[in-house]
Amino acid sequence: MHLKGRLVHVTDVQSDKLQSYITSSENLKSLYKRTLIIVSISQIFGGAGLAAGVTVGSLLAQQMLGTDAFAGLPTALFTLGSAGAALFVGRLSQRFGRRTGLTAGFIIGGLGAIGVIISAILNSIILLFLSLLKYGSGTATNLQARYAGTDLANSKQRAKAVSITMVFTTFGAVAGPNLVNVMGDFALSNGIPSLAGPFILAAVAYILAGLVLFIMLRPDPLLTARTIDATNQISKDNVQLTAENTENKRGIIVGATIMVLTQIVMIAIMTMTPVHMKHNGHGLCSVGLVIGFHIGAMYLPSLITGVLVDKLGRPVMAMASGITLLLAGLISAFAPGDSMVLLVIALCLLGLGWNFGLISGTALIIDSTKTSTRAKTQGAVDVLIALSGAAGGAMSGMIVAGSNYATLSFAGGILSLVLIPVVIWALKEKK
Repeated sequence: MHLKGRLVHVTDVQSDKLQSYITSSENLKSLYKRTLIIVSISQIFGGAGLAAGVTVGSLLAQQMLGTDAFAGLPTALFTLGSAGAALFVGRLSQRFGRRTGLTAGFIIGGLGAIGVIISAILNSIILLFLSLLKYGSGTATNLQARYAGTDLANSKQRAKAVSITMVFTTFGAVAGPNLVNVMGDFALSNGIPSLAGPFILAAVAYILAGLVLFIMLRPDPLLTARTIDATNQISKDNVQLTAENTENKRGIIVGATIMVLTQIVMIAIMTMTPVHMKHNGHGLCSVGLVIGFHIGAMYLPSLITGVLVDKLGRPVMAMASGITLLLAGLISAFAPGDSMVLLVIALCLLGLGWNFGLISGTALIIDSTKTSTRAKTQGAVDVLIALSGAAGGAMSGMIVAGSNYATLSFAGGILSLVLIPVVIWALKEKK
């Protein structure tokens, strides 16, 4: 009886808290800001974990396999792993809330990074591939965390909310590649192959990201938003909110297409850039610098991008993504292999184009979904994004092995132009 009384009391307290967010716009605004801060903190760690695999994954596979033909496999594998994780995290979040789904995803990613370290020590290709699949869970979770910041945002704040969390990802994502040498030396001093060093950072970073969310993300933003929407829909006067809380399938298709195309182009070119640089005499430090600039361009402009997406509209910024990725592909294709400056410019444009596409596409998905099925739909869309990235990573090595890096970059740039007719089609259908 005593236990039952305590449970009733806890339920009543939680109910009172939720009621305070429904009845007070100030309390809801405060919770929205607090949620953004917590998610942003986790993104700093998540960004550092993400950067490890991007920077040295292809080089580690090249070293262990002794060939360039499969150098794109690590990116393909952890991106493929992120596809399964996106579905898992999305469904878990749908049922139990963002806190549970995101925590589980980051912890699994951290365990995958530990597996990569062990595989390098044992020189086990099979363990490496299996571990990279699990490591991809961190990548998927890092991407899905952007949705958590938007659950309590209104329609005019959504792109900005996405952008704020992505800006904080920059701190970890830029620091990660530039710690390649430091972590490599640390690994060697402990009897671990140097290329596995960045995965030590990834393991710690992903697990810390999960712990931050598990401890601090209370009350859960998705469950709170769902409760608020359900309460508001009972009111017959709130016709506008009810209309907003309906699903727009065309918007979901267009948003998903934008993000899928940008992911294919970005992953394909980025994956083979370290291998291309190594063949042209660049050291690991230079590779880390270029990838650091690239990842910085993927996330740092987000705050400005978010404002532009909210003000200029999703379609305008989606088309800007296609044009920017085209420029990145052309510069990568025609730049001399020994030119650090042009490689930095190309990879920065590649990251910026991806940024435009991700934020505009994400905003479209959020606009087009309802809270009762939002996390599940977002997870399904992120599965497509991850699978497209896996395809881009796998094909990139084969294209370069059969032709060259210039062909890969040029093809990627041309493919990005598909975004423009997709957006024009969507606008015509809307009219």
